[in-house]
Amino acid sequence: ELKHGRICMLAVLGHMVTTAGMRLPGNIDYAGTSFASIPSGLKAAEVIPLAGIAQMVAFVGWLELTVMKDVTGDGEFPGDFRNNY
Repeated sequence: ELKHGRICMLAVLGHMVTTAGMRLPGNIDYAGTSFASIPSGLKAAEVIPLAGIAQMVAFVGWLELTVMKDVTGDGEFPGDFRNNY
């Protein structure tokens, strides 16, 4: 649960930053779609290319399966994954 709470906090922060108008420089894809042209909030899901969404889902899945797990099973406190990261 602690991990999911941290993810939610990052999501809220990301929404606040993009709503404030801060964007990454450059393009989001090879077609020339700029980061500045992507709306904030849920409207972004309609504009981001499917390959980009698949890439984000694959990256989060990789994090869940490799980095964000309790390797030894003897964490001393919630959030102590004992995975050297």
